[in-house]
Amino acid sequence: MESCCGDMKTKVEAALAKIRPMLQRDGGDIQLVGLVGKKVQVKLKGACAGCPGARMTLQMGVQKVLKQEVPDVEGVEAV
Repeated sequence: MESCCGDMKTKVEAALAKIRPMLQRDGGDIQLVGLVGKKVQVKLKGACAGCPGARMTLQMGVQKVLKQEVPDVEGVEAV
């Protein structure tokens, strides 16, 4: 079970690495906080932290990419 969760975390981190450059171009960043079941918890940083479009970024950008890259992911939430 542990290796399964560790494997998912590794895949999520790899997917976030693909997303990160887009956020950094706009002065922001994203940090993996943890996994709760199949939900990914992230922290938006920099310009993304206070952006009015952050929710849309999470749903239409981050969550979409994560679900494509890691099919086990059920959702993304900002903490």
